[in-house]
Amino acid sequence: MRVPLSWLREYVDLPATETGRDVQAKLVPAGLEVETVERIGAGLSGPLVVGKVLTIEELTEFKKPIRFCTVDVGGANGTGEPQEIICGARNFTEGDKVVVALPGAVLPGDFRIAERKTYGRFSRGMICSGDELGMGDDGSGGIIVLPPEHEVGTDATALLELYDEVLDIAVTPDRGYCLSMRGVAREVAIAYGLPLRDPALLDVPAPNSYGYLVKVSDPIGCSRFTARTVVGLDPEARSPIWLRRRLQKAGMRPVSLAVDVTNYVMLELGQPLHAYDRTRLDGPIGVRRAEPGEKLTTLDGTVRVLDPADLVITDNRGPIGLAGVMGGANTEIADALTDPETGEVRGTTEVVIEAAHFDAISIARTARRHKLASEASKRFERGVDPQAAAAAAQRTVDLLVLLAGGTAEAGVTEIVAPSAPHTITMAADHPDRVAGVAYGRETVVRRLQEVGCDVHGQDELVVTVPSWRPDLREINDLAEEVIRLEGYENLPSTLPRPPAGRGLTERQRTHRRVGRALAGAGYVEALNYPFISEQVLDQLDIPADDVRRRVVRLVNPLSDEEPVLRTALLPGLLGALRRNDGRGSHDLALFETGLVFRAAERRGVAVRLPVDRRPTDEEIAGVDAVLPEQPRHAAVVLAGAREQAGWWGGGRPADWADAVEAARTVAREAGTELIVRNGQYGPWHPGRCAELAVLVDGREHVVGYAGELHPRVVKALHLPARTCAMELDLDTVEQASAGAVRAPRISTFPVATQDVALVVAQDVPAADVEAALREGAGELLESIRLFDVFTGDQVGEGRKSLAYALRFRAADRTLTVDEASAARDAAVALAAGRTGAVLRGA
Repeated sequence: MRVPLSWLREYVDLPATETGRDVQAKLVPAGLEVETVERIGAGLSGPLVVGKVLTIEELTEFKKPIRFCTVDVGGANGTGEPQEIICGARNFTEGDKVVVALPGAVLPGDFRIAERKTYGRFSRGMICSGDELGMGDDGSGGIIVLPPEHEVGTDATALLELYDEVLDIAVTPDRGYCLSMRGVAREVAIAYGLPLRDPALLDVPAPNSYGYLVKVSDPIGCSRFTARTVVGLDPEARSPIWLRRRLQKAGMRPVSLAVDVTNYVMLELGQPLHAYDRTRLDGPIGVRRAEPGEKLTTLDGTVRVLDPADLVITDNRGPIGLAGVMGGANTEIADALTDPETGEVRGTTEVVIEAAHFDAISIARTARRHKLASEASKRFERGVDPQAAAAAAQRTVDLLVLLAGGTAEAGVTEIVAPSAPHTITMAADHPDRVAGVAYGRETVVRRLQEVGCDVHGQDELVVTVPSWRPDLREINDLAEEVIRLEGYENLPSTLPRPPAGRGLTERQRTHRRVGRALAGAGYVEALNYPFISEQVLDQLDIPADDVRRRVVRLVNPLSDEEPVLRTALLPGLLGALRRNDGRGSHDLALFETGLVFRAAERRGVAVRLPVDRRPTDEEIAGVDAVLPEQPRHAAVVLAGAREQAGWWGGGRPADWADAVEAARTVAREAGTELIVRNGQYGPWHPGRCAELAVLVDGREHVVGYAGELHPRVVKALHLPARTCAMELDLDTVEQASAGAVRAPRISTFPVATQDVALVVAQDVPAADVEAALREGAGELLESIRLFDVFTGDQVGEGRKSLAYALRFRAADRTLTVDEASAARDAAVALAAGRTGAVLRGA
């Protein structure tokens, strides 16, 4: 909500010295988030006056149309002679009143106006548009054309209200009343301890039986409907400058007088309104739910298929508006048009004004269903004062009569569903107990009365909530009002004392250990939104029958481009890597742990659980049966240099082995070892992909893949060359854990190292050879490391040499050479039997 300070002063007598920053300092402690204070007119100075265009000469010898104008600025230029100005705009004619910046003026953006020669003529000033003066879009599309009654030579800065301050307030959903000048003024009045001039306190005529006929078929959806009629409007009447400027400062674009007035009153009182051209209405106005298949063309020109849950405004032809969201094009206020034959000006001369109160939830759902957020829907879904409808209609009538020469008809229609004010019973010391501060009954009563509550009682207070505060529903809401107005900053700081408990679960501890281990290995955690597009699964070459294709589609996604929940972590991580690489960070190592979502094999719709009793086990089981599977995954992505170059060496790029090592790091933290072998799957390069598996209860489960991504995937996702990645199912890896990790026993005896080089077929995985050596070496083997891979004529075509370093150590003695050699020979023998390995050189 943009709040001009000059407008705010109409309702609260702020001290003349108070600035926007001062008001901000008062509102922020009271719970209103004032994001910025904009100084309108900052950087604007110098002579800016009203001028009258005397002559226009078209200069046609240039590439673009240029006009040489003489403008009467009175005595503002010191000579009284017409001012000669070059201008390219074409939306003004001779005799029009315009805004002229004379030499010496400085416009926003440090644009200095000086006399200069251009297009072969001298230009002594500038005829200004709204954008050039920092006013924003005024709907003219060019030069500001002023009404003819303004005197030549007068100061335009005061006329156009170019100097002001605007507070931009981020209004939270529970403070909908602050989406109006009335609501913000009430908060300012409380903050300063000043009286409020409530703009809703108007004399409103009583409803009668001869107003415009209205039929409300859904009193729950529409609890109040006020209709007033104004006739005899001048179709040529334009919004005055003060009205247009207030709309512009509040962030709205002036359109036409009738529309501008309804927008102005909405900003002033918070009550959305709509004006219908009465000549375009066919019969009485109705309020009902839409019928299946009905269509409506809204003011934005879109044809919308209505849902039976939509609340609509109708006449005898059918829907003419989406209630509380947007009106229909068939009853729109007509623009003034001049008949070229008769010269008669035609336009809307009779309007019916609607001021209604609609159900907040219904309006919110309709706006989201049609993806049609509007200023009206934003207010209705946050809560609008139902008592303000009649005052808003009256205020609109008064302005139309004043500004457009209309006449208000005597008929007043007001349909009101029976309701009672909301009351809350609260102990007088309840805010004290919530805040831990002794406010006292007098302070509590005073603060509640300041927000508009009626308070009665002594120790037990009966509080009647004002109609403009639908967010005050229970005693803690009232306590919050007292606390915020007394100042959150005055609350004492007390550290909470959590009850003793068992701490984190083993699963939670594992997830934390995994994150710390990856961070310690040089990876940076990246938290991504769990939403993806199905197109990214195609780009990752995920097979059509893969479980990752079982997506959960959102009914109301944040973005139509990402309408499903992720089935893998890689799409989000690769997107983060791509963004960082595009912003100049080329050496990247990112990780993420989080849930993925896969639709259940048995598709269904969850039943709505009851809220008045505990759901039965069968009802809970029915919901669980259709919930998606939600395993926790861990993933990493790498690109660029894994080790930086420097005086210590040349560094090295990240490769597939780093991704495999990251997987091993995760598994070690979970208390298990991975089975790593050559694999082929989806986005990974078939020759540089490792399949990762674990043993759970004696059965092998594939838990993920690691390696270098396929060049086709790298190209499709615009990733850096040779990008590597790993993703595994962390839940299954945890199931393979042997339990709590045991600390290793440290032997004080020396190690015996034996190297062995084995020649195997080219297609034999090194992991299989290593597994055989580990098993054959027995308990004396402390560690095994592959330190060389060799291919060449020396080992024969289609074969490779794998060199391993084996470390043997006993816990209770120093090993002899014979013992170490025997363990090595046993390891080689088992490897030979399982993989066909032979000792190199044998």
